[in-house]
Amino acid sequence: MGAPADWYPHRRDDGEHVGWIVHDVGTFRAVDLLGRTVGTPSVDWVDAEDLLTERGIGYLADRYHLRLPDGTEQPMRIAEVSSDGIVVIADDFGAASAVGAAHERFSLPFPAPESLRADP
Repeated sequence: MGAPADWYPHRRDDGEHVGWIVHDVGTFRAVDLLGRTVGTPSVDWVDAEDLLTERGIGYLADRYHLRLPDGTEQPMRIAEVSSDGIVVIADDFGAASAVGAAHERFSLPFPAPESLRADP
């Protein structure tokens, strides 16, 4: 699957991929590694680059919540992210960082669904 062919990958000076720049009829928008628009959706190319570079990849280490099909929400950590899909693991009581623990894993599509949201 992957990111659409018309999304231009953006990398930091050190070569780390931090997102894409998408052309939208005369303007651009920055899209992060979860496939979500960063900042204002209508900027020039340089501003889109700056938004992605400033955002970096640190947000991937944040805690998230996933709304499950039964309507409940469960704390999660992102385990893997690519334009082919996103894997999150349950983080009840900080379990995601426990070495050797069995984690409940959820495979999500890319871009990340609205049911996955960052901790407030």
